[in-house]
Amino acid sequence: MADTNHKQVSVAEFFEKNRHLLGFNNPAKALLTSVKEAVDNSLDACESAKILPDIYVKIQELGEDRYKLIVEDNGPGLPKKVLAKAFGSLLFGSKFRSIGGKQGRGQQGIGISAVIMYGQLTTGKPAIIISKTAKEKQARHHKLHIDIKTNEPDIIESESKHWNKDHGTRIEVIMEGKITKAKQSPYEFIKQTAVVNPHADLEYIDHEGKKHKFPRVTNKLPKPAKEQKPHPHGVEFGIFKRMSKATSARSVKSFLTKDFDKVGTGTANAILKAAEIDGRTMPKLLDDDQIHAIHKAIAEAKIMNPSTDCLSPIGNEALAKSLESEYDLEFVKSITRRPTVYRGFPFQVEVAIGYGGELDAEGAVTMNRFANKVPLLYEEGSCAITKAIKSISWRSYGLSNSSGSMPTGPAIIVVHIASVWVPFTSESKAAVSNYPNISKELKLSIQECARSLQKYVKRKQRAGLEEEKRKKFKGYSSEVAIAVAKLVSKDSYKLSKKDIDKASDPIHKKLLETAETMYASGNIVDEDDEEDEE
Repeated sequence: MADTNHKQVSVAEFFEKNRHLLGFNNPAKALLTSVKEAVDNSLDACESAKILPDIYVKIQELGEDRYKLIVEDNGPGLPKKVLAKAFGSLLFGSKFRSIGGKQGRGQQGIGISAVIMYGQLTTGKPAIIISKTAKEKQARHHKLHIDIKTNEPDIIESESKHWNKDHGTRIEVIMEGKITKAKQSPYEFIKQTAVVNPHADLEYIDHEGKKHKFPRVTNKLPKPAKEQKPHPHGVEFGIFKRMSKATSARSVKSFLTKDFDKVGTGTANAILKAAEIDGRTMPKLLDDDQIHAIHKAIAEAKIMNPSTDCLSPIGNEALAKSLESEYDLEFVKSITRRPTVYRGFPFQVEVAIGYGGELDAEGAVTMNRFANKVPLLYEEGSCAITKAIKSISWRSYGLSNSSGSMPTGPAIIVVHIASVWVPFTSESKAAVSNYPNISKELKLSIQECARSLQKYVKRKQRAGLEEEKRKKFKGYSSEVAIAVAKLVSKDSYKLSKKDIDKASDPIHKKLLETAETMYASGNIVDEDDEEDEE
């Protein structure tokens, strides 16, 4: 007999009760998460349409811990038929078209609708959505709630109005929030977003009305990520079974070659031979034992690494240029590593290290973590990036640290991981999981970049030592000149101090000139310096 106490809830109802899973733990984090989700949406929309992003963010204080968040972009806009669903339904978006996919900021299709849900939960106020495509003469204005029971948009008002933009989207949400001046502030998020999105022009109006501008440093859009079919080594049994039943391929051989990345005719034949399956068999007719056999044969087969066209790195030049634009530094080095693979998914690590300038020489280094060009501001301690940095002995690279701790010194370390599927520790997407091969690649990447820092710090230390020697030599040079003058003068003991000083002046001058020439040419080095050069 059915239990009448049981019922099914919508995904919206589930996340309303468990909003902490999405990053809405408290008012401060909720406000920051809302900024993040809205900005992520804007950047993704602009890049997908090959538009240089112009993004406007404003936080307006309304009193009683209430704030209005406004985010506006110059993206392509959303057509009328999907506009309400895009903002008023959780798990609705463009990220669910395939099992493979491509690199993007959002992965769950939850973010922006969760912002609206949080706003109505804490204030009861509807969200205002304005959007216009290039083909439309007027913008569509929606005032809406989310129907929690059905996970559908509840449109309160809808009308077409003039909007002084060719295309774009604007969202306004009133919510409970709190402004913090710590590392997790909206300002810090926008600033860090500017570092890893050098092609974006960002403007932020804070709750006090202060304007912060982060102009783009390049007019070059990042390399677009291409849609990728799933790599067979990253597909688990249940998904593989579902794909075999849903495929349009008429044979299991064509299923393998057409629905998966890097599976050619030869590879498909080898897999089917190992599984003892006739390649002409219709995929829909495969039973569980046959599917298990194919899946096992795939795991044991040698298959080329996945394609990397699905990735869109920042690029080491753009990253360095952007870091220099946001921080006053005396040294910057950045690298973009070659892509590698985990669980069948390609990923790529980029690292930049800045040194000196405005950075604090006494405290811990500044660490900026990013995944798919999005700042990670929470859950620092549980992140694979943090653990990779702490695992390195930084003393050999010119910074100080004790075992298992963050290094100290005037430095900033920027680490970016790009992937089709970033393995976050939770739905809030605040930290990267500590997969062994990801951790290994992170450490190798940071060390590669740190070697350039090591060379710079050594050169700087050497220059400081040489300057100290120079000062000491200058301090003693007059006494040396007097001694030499006495040695070369006849009957020097008969000469007056004035005569000795006069005789030593040209010697002193010559000594200084010779020393300057030798220091400038690098001919004066210590034995340790010579060893370093070797």
